[in-house]
Amino acid sequence: MDAVLDLLRETVTSPWVYAVLFVATAIDGFFPAIPGEAAVITAAVLSADGGHPNLIGVIAAAALGALTGDHISYAIGRGGGSRRLARLPQRSRRRAGTEWARRAVDQRGGLILTTARYIPGGRTAVTLTMGAVRYPRRSFLLFDAIATTTWGLYCGLLGYFGGLAFERDPIKGVVAGVGLAIAITLAIEAVRALRRRARARAHRPPSGPPFAG
Repeated sequence: MDAVLDLLRETVTSPWVYAVLFVATAIDGFFPAIPGEAAVITAAVLSADGGHPNLIGVIAAAALGALTGDHISYAIGRGGGSRRLARLPQRSRRRAGTEWARRAVDQRGGLILTTARYIPGGRTAVTLTMGAVRYPRRSFLLFDAIATTTWGLYCGLLGYFGGLAFERDPIKGVVAGVGLAIAITLAIEAVRALRRRARARAHRPPSGPPFAG
């Protein structure tokens, strides 16, 4: 465990750590398999132990990387994404996420962009869809700048305070920070699922004619 911790500290004290965070969060914006959020939280946890890397630098690199990745996703959607989305299997998770994103964009636009940033699969679906439906670029930039800045602060401060809470054992701080981020994401998904079920029940037609005695 000490060897792992020493390796992490050696990695994050390098000035290249900010470039790594930028690239990881940028790729995560259009390819969610990359754990950008976990990388930011880990760097922020270790920044609480001696100030390396710099917390402000971690947050800035994360926010700028996320902003870049979201714009790449938007450009993919704008450059023919609508045709690709139409070819997704009807019952696939990606199709369901895309349909949800399309409805959300039509109804709430910028608000859904800022909130979807906290849902790993959802944010990619939203940015692709906003490009596909030709959402205005200036509005996208404005709302996405707000979304990625708050997301960078969220990940950075979550990791930093996790590092302070487990100052003598940073590995536990990383596990706690990432675990809390996962728990928050699952809670958001649970609330969304409950709201979908409530709306489905509200719009469900009666099962049969009322009983006539």
